Amino acid sequence: MRALLLAEKPPYLVPEPVLAELAYLVETRVGPHVMALFLADVEAGAWKLASVSPYAGRIRQMILRYADLPLGTVDAAVVAIAEANGGRLLSLDDHFRVLAGEGKIEVVG
Repeated sequence: MRALLLAEKPPYLVPEPVLAELAYLVETRVGPHVMALFLADVEAGAWKLASVSPYAGRIRQMILRYADLPLGTVDAAVVAIAEANGGRLLSLDDHFRVLAGEGKIEVVG
């Protein structure tokens, strides 16, 4: 994953709800100092937090259409933002590949 991420060009888009999930995982597993490093990268412009508001309709459509997948609101936000910004989505989660079948995103990972 690290090599894949480094092969992409910043800024990397992160839906705002992902920040909460990321903070929980990082702070409970490796500590707040690592989260502070990530936030410093956000400040420096390497990561861009993306609002989900413009994509609420698309997110709603996906969570209803793919209700049988483990695709929640946050994952749907990731897809909607990827669709609107070049279509590349870095993930190891297989359920994103189902959505890639629509032809709007490319799953890298």
